[in-house]
Amino acid sequence: MWLFDLFGAKKAGHTPLFLYNTLTKHKDEFTLPAHTKAVRMYNCGPTVYDTSHIGNLRSYVFADVIHRTLEFSGYKVRQVINITDFGHLSSDADAGPDKMTKALKREGMALSMENMRTLAEKYTEQFIKDLATLNIDTSRIQFPRASDHIKGEIALISTLEEKGYTYKGKDGLYYDTAQFPEYGKLGDINIEGLKAGARVAEAVDKRAPTDFLLWKSDKHLGWDSPWGKGFPGWHIECSAMINATLGKQIDIHTGGIDLMPTHHNNEIAQSEAATGKRPFSRFWMHHEFLNIADEKISKSLGNMVNLADLVEKGFHPLAYRYFLLGAHYRTPMNFSTVALEAAQTSFLKLRRFVDTEQSDGSPSREWLKKIQERLADDLDTPGALAAAWEMLKDGEVAKADAKATILEADRVLGLNLAKPDELAASLYNKMFGVVVDRNVLPDRVKTLLEAREEARKEKNWQHADAMRGELQKLGYLIEDTSAGPRLFRKD
Repeated sequence: MWLFDLFGAKKAGHTPLFLYNTLTKHKDEFTLPAHTKAVRMYNCGPTVYDTSHIGNLRSYVFADVIHRTLEFSGYKVRQVINITDFGHLSSDADAGPDKMTKALKREGMALSMENMRTLAEKYTEQFIKDLATLNIDTSRIQFPRASDHIKGEIALISTLEEKGYTYKGKDGLYYDTAQFPEYGKLGDINIEGLKAGARVAEAVDKRAPTDFLLWKSDKHLGWDSPWGKGFPGWHIECSAMINATLGKQIDIHTGGIDLMPTHHNNEIAQSEAATGKRPFSRFWMHHEFLNIADEKISKSLGNMVNLADLVEKGFHPLAYRYFLLGAHYRTPMNFSTVALEAAQTSFLKLRRFVDTEQSDGSPSREWLKKIQERLADDLDTPGALAAAWEMLKDGEVAKADAKATILEADRVLGLNLAKPDELAASLYNKMFGVVVDRNVLPDRVKTLLEAREEARKEKNWQHADAMRGELQKLGYLIEDTSAGPRLFRKD
């Protein structure tokens, strides 16, 4: 395997893989502990109260690039994306109604746990379909539902209670962050600043603004527990599902940058307090926001865009993946139709090159190494794409070898270039023209083409360019390849 030769963590002279770790605040070399057989990676998943918008989906393309990069580094990967199907309050600070409850009312469904699960499965199915559409292999991912792990969530809360990390409030059982001196270590949260800024009204029930609900009391919905009827808090769900699927400690935990201050610090506090094992996760990786006109995508602002919306407007879904790869994951992005059109043009050009070039080449080790070095430097996907385009301009690299290099690199980029794609072919034919069979060309076109080839052999570039112009007037575009000139016709 070419990429294993270059990425391989066990080979002498290998290029090490460095990932930015929010916990340490710098790039750390990723290696796997000797006793661990596979990388344990957890990606914070959606609360399935609606269709995921394109900003949400940035999280999972990001996670997929991590997964692919690790595999080509020679690692096996166990990946988990949770499904939150209850208990996620509108505010991370334990305020507002449950998002799933709001969704039931929105869709005119009676308030019941059965209906909540039905609604959740509807949007879970759509979410997983969207991932597959973005060329994310969902067959190698576990998707645990929070409602399937109630016993584990209650058990984890009970352990925290036994160890003295909890107290009762009017809304339920709280985690006492004062008992965890390292609270806020992820991202260096200013705890004293939070305390100073808290209003008295907010502190009536909580002892501190950083405290959070482990169990939310509810007389009407939920499950029975030692603390009465209700449901586990959103934060405890993730810790319990990680324990159940990956163990008490993991290697990589990912999510959007907005999850870092509260949700992820809460996960660390409750998990490390309950298990006594530190660190809960060795690497914490966060991606920046995808905005529209510099505003966060949200239903309240009316700027929600879903993947299906893009497809309906004539975009290839993998053009959106290409768009995301075009910026570093730690860089905020602004989405616009113009930016997506540019990404689609680049994606289709790459796709057309792969589809129309001969396939008997071998990857260029020089260029593959350049691409790999960018990916090994904290997943620099824009740098990897830039290297690929630079290679295509390199006259020293045979077109067939360039194609083989791109296909090898695509095993990390995930643009699905190795498989036939009728939608992509239709789009690039519409944009660039349809390949024309030289055997069925009109006589005038054949004459011009033969004259141009003869001029090129004689290095009469001026005459060759003149023939190209005549062909364009007749509606034909010409492209010179290693197999000879190729003609396209735009209707």
